Amino acid sequence: MKSKCKLLSSEVNNKRPPIIDYEGSDYQSTFWDKGGREYEDQAEELALRRLLPKSGQLLLELGAGAGRNTPRYHGFERIVLLDYSTTQLQQAQEHLGNSSRYVYVAADVYQLPFVQGAFDCATMIRTLHHMAEAPRALHQIRGVMSSGGTFILEYANKLNLKAILRYGTGRQSWSPFTWEPVEFVELNFDFHPKAVRVWLGNNGFRVDRQLTVSHFRLGWVKRWLPTRLLVAMDSIAQLSGDLWQLTPSVFVRSTAVGDTPRPAPNELFRCTICGHSPLGESPDFITCSACGRQWAVQDGIYDFRQPIELPK
Repeated sequence: MKSKCKLLSSEVNNKRPPIIDYEGSDYQSTFWDKGGREYEDQAEELALRRLLPKSGQLLLELGAGAGRNTPRYHGFERIVLLDYSTTQLQQAQEHLGNSSRYVYVAADVYQLPFVQGAFDCATMIRTLHHMAEAPRALHQIRGVMSSGGTFILEYANKLNLKAILRYGTGRQSWSPFTWEPVEFVELNFDFHPKAVRVWLGNNGFRVDRQLTVSHFRLGWVKRWLPTRLLVAMDSIAQLSGDLWQLTPSVFVRSTAVGDTPRPAPNELFRCTICGHSPLGESPDFITCSACGRQWAVQDGIYDFRQPIELPK
């Protein structure tokens, strides 16, 4: 990955896994705007269009970054953009504006600051591959979704054709056929499709549909064939996703099953330390009345990464 990012450990709970922080990164500009990835971007847009519900009330976008996909959720009344990096969220604000339709939250996926059952839809695109403990992240996501809610997950697939060919010719040491994740760069993981489906099932999701995406993610193919043609071919090939998953990217639509308590109207945040809700809000702080923790609200961004250190 060309963009700068930092590896961090949680300062609030040392047992939580390490995370990647894109603070100060120009990821949107270098990777998407100038990185020659028009084909991948349009193929992902098509997959989202096929999997998203036509409408909804509250959508959680996990790993929202600079808001590349946010305009594609036009059927939802409100969208919560969650990312660990405040500078990524600031870039999203510049792109999307400060409309009350958007809520910007800096937080850790392993410790989501939302009440149970708050969201009727969630998406996680190009984010799970940074999760050292992916099942733990999926468990957190299920907890904040309503019963019957839709979860759209994209993951990096280790069982892709390129990896199979490299392994078969001895150019790659790790097997694409085993279920354990492969960490090809620090905190960058590829996952086996069967493992992801098991994780989803174990954490309260029912897999409904799979799409294989980016079938033609090869430099020479993108150089020789026009983007419009590649996207058209990918559109047809995506439909094979329920039969086999051999592409570098797989999209999964699943449904949250089981009973989840419904939150009170307009209740969104909970304390990440003691779990109390609702929280008290002011222009500059959000406060837990149960344990006294406070988090900053700066320029319209709720910062739940760690509580504010209060004077002794």
